[in-house]
Amino acid sequence: MRFSDQLRKAIRTCGLSRYRIAQEAGIDQASLSRFLGGAGLTTKTLDALADVLRLRVEMKGPRAAVLRKDRR
Repeated sequence: MRFSDQLRKAIRTCGLSRYRIAQEAGIDQASLSRFLGGAGLTTKTLDALADVLRLRVEMKGPRAAVLRKDRR
């Protein structure tokens, strides 16, 4: 699942209203609605949403290691 899809899922399932999420993130509610409809966001907005939703990105490992493993 793509990161943006994971974020959309987190927004929909967090138990907070879209209004409250937008308020706490300091973003326009219309921007949040557009994102949920498929539009992109700035990194500043992504950071703000991640803070409100208490999310963090977890890397699975370096890409080079994945590529080497797949070539065997």
